[in-house]
Amino acid sequence: MAWTEDQIDQLKELWGEGLSTSEIGRKLGVTKNAVVGKAHRLGLPPRPSPIKRATGAKRPTRSKVMAVKSASRGPTCMWPIGHPNEPGFRFCGKGALTGKPYCQEHYDIAYIPAGRRDRERAANRPTNTSPTNRR
Repeated sequence: MAWTEDQIDQLKELWGEGLSTSEIGRKLGVTKNAVVGKAHRLGLPPRPSPIKRATGAKRPTRSKVMAVKSASRGPTCMWPIGHPNEPGFRFCGKGALTGKPYCQEHYDIAYIPAGRRDRERAANRPTNTSPTNRR
């Protein structure tokens, strides 16, 4: 893409105003990546990433009570109770089986042994006794 002097002037002005690269691109009729590349080639000052945390910002920490509870209980059952978009949603929280994400009750629901699964499928399969299908 060839940049005109007018576009470069507008880019510098909008960059100085602090507009996002997408906003600048929309105003100039170019892509966000074209704006980023041209700004870099022009040596315009870099922008702070909207994704990275500000220098010195701390990550949110769990409360000491929660840390002690989970450390003393070990892994807990991750079976969802309720719907994630509804108040009161939670996970089961009982002790999980070693190496599994669920307690015994929810493990029995989630994991069906292959032999049992095959027998259940066979039992539920409709039998076709139509005379047209016999040979």
